[in-house]
Amino acid sequence: MSGYAGGNIQNPDYEQVSTGQTGHAEVIRVVFDPDQIGLETILEVFFATHDPTTMNRQGADVGSQYRSIILFADDKQREKISEVIKRLRSSFDSPIVTEVKRLEKFYEAEEYHRNFYERNEGKPYCQVVINPKLAKLRAKFADLLIK
Repeated sequence: MSGYAGGNIQNPDYEQVSTGQTGHAEVIRVVFDPDQIGLETILEVFFATHDPTTMNRQGADVGSQYRSIILFADDKQREKISEVIKRLRSSFDSPIVTEVKRLEKFYEAEEYHRNFYERNEGKPYCQVVINPKLAKLRAKFADLLIK
């Protein structure tokens, strides 16, 4: 689920978050069954889908709302996140700047802000930016795909 978290105002909307003044980041909530897929695998996919070494930026999107952030539910998750970051450090040319903090509250994005790719797959941004990332992920994590 697309949404916002990590900030300091209640019930933010997209327009507020996009100003960079709420402290919230644009995030997704991932609900998973650890018997089916482990947190470590989810984190590996997370780190493969974006650049965790750029502060407050993802591609052409700039601002604190675009920072790399992982929000954890409990100390066990926090420990696993720390382990994965430590292991992956050598995979990047620059230091990982991903913020790691406890999730206080998740706010679902408005309906119009959900499923961006599915709604805009033919648009240039999706073709030029998202499709190459998806191809890279499909190749790297082919063993995880449902056959």
